[in-house]
Amino acid sequence: MSLMGIDVGTTGCKVVAFDEGGIVLAGAGREYPLLSPNPGWYELDPEQVWSYIRECLRAVNGQIGHDPVTALSLSSQGEAMVPVTADGRVLANSPVSSDRRNAKQTAQMEAALGRERIFELTGQPMSTIYTLPKILWWRDNAPEMIEQTWKFLCYVDFVAHKLGVEPVIDYSMAARTLAFDYRTEDWSDELLSAGHIRRDQLSRPLPSGEIIGEIPRALAAELGFSGSVKVVTGGHDQPAGALGAGVLQPGTAMLAIGTTEALVAVTEKPRKPMLGYNVSCYHHAAPGSFIALSGNQTGGRLLRWYRDELGAAERAIAAETDRDVYDVIIEQIDDAPGDMILLPYFVGSGGLHDDPSATGVVIGLSFDSKRADIVRAILEGLTYEQALCIRLLNEAGVDVNRIRAIGGGSRSERWMQIKADITGLPVSVIHTSEAASLGVAMLAGCATGVYGGLEEAAELLIKVRKTFDPRPERAAHYQRQLTLYDELYRALRPIYQAMSADD
Repeated sequence: MSLMGIDVGTTGCKVVAFDEGGIVLAGAGREYPLLSPNPGWYELDPEQVWSYIRECLRAVNGQIGHDPVTALSLSSQGEAMVPVTADGRVLANSPVSSDRRNAKQTAQMEAALGRERIFELTGQPMSTIYTLPKILWWRDNAPEMIEQTWKFLCYVDFVAHKLGVEPVIDYSMAARTLAFDYRTEDWSDELLSAGHIRRDQLSRPLPSGEIIGEIPRALAAELGFSGSVKVVTGGHDQPAGALGAGVLQPGTAMLAIGTTEALVAVTEKPRKPMLGYNVSCYHHAAPGSFIALSGNQTGGRLLRWYRDELGAAERAIAAETDRDVYDVIIEQIDDAPGDMILLPYFVGSGGLHDDPSATGVVIGLSFDSKRADIVRAILEGLTYEQALCIRLLNEAGVDVNRIRAIGGGSRSERWMQIKADITGLPVSVIHTSEAASLGVAMLAGCATGVYGGLEEAAELLIKVRKTFDPRPERAAHYQRQLTLYDELYRALRPIYQAMSADD
């Protein structure tokens, strides 16, 4: 037997089958385009996403004939939603978290309810990223579509629906809609009213790790499954990744390095100081716990941008040598700290400053600058952002003294050493970079009796592959650069605002 985790990301999906000991039996992934039909719009074609997930399911099931999947669970990006009719027809593409077309609706909702009241109900600092203000944009611009919508499904419940079971949403994903009251663990009538949607247009919320149904036999066979497969509630990809990294107790934080970068630490329920630091606090994928989340929407997309726009030479080398292009890009930098500073605000500032007007900046360019210097500035800039997030989490009472890194970026030892040096904390990499898939596979195993609980599963399945300790000789340089990094945004903020006012 095996357990399966499906992870639906912003720019790609992954399906992984694990044995009971956490060993990967088979995996498959597909990259799909992030569509941008207008400036500031970023969306996915849900049917294309599902078609790639279906391909991955067939590919994985085709490799594990002797270890058939008995249960699966889902993790996905947050906020993006799919409006569907009762017969399953998709009515529109799904705006992802970085889509900013709803700035007006976000401001109106904040003015109507108040930033403090929204945080009191949801644990989320108001922002354009959430589902509800995205639906409000549709309300203003496509009201006829709203009336046709049977359900607004985030990708965990959308895929569950495609798998033939009830489209149930877990608490951690429900929190990302901005319509979920974490105190009652149910949809908030106050927020639903503000969003002008009905309760029945959202999926039933349940804790992570609950069995919600079984894939119908005919559909299961079509997808390559060889027996009955139970579907279990999973989680938002960040808490799911934290679960898969073994982040179950305060002190250790997960740093997810994928399309976006996110820092997740276990904490108590939301506290007011978190709002001042734009920290989200909501249910963990480990039932009974909460997480504090801070992050940057740019993340690994910045390396992808470099690859596509500036990395022709690296792409050619990768093709000639049959190597991963990102390995070629990163390995061109040497071990010396850089003096160039990059603000990685290519889709706004992200959680730290919550400034949608902020844009990317590189300072320190000269005729001596090489492509490798820009690459290093990207790696360091993304890490400076996380170092400031850690500082603010500590000030908000969230203890962070160690980091476990997951995601595609964690495969780069050079980058992990940079992260340890800049944060001043040990950075450990676990045995699999697919922690979100492992985390939800753990939930599937616990729900079906394979494991006695998540602590037991974590002890059995999660192993640290390598730890990178901060090098004291780098501390002074990086602390100086971190101060300059922080001051650079503050100096540019009036310019950002002026530029935004001209749009």
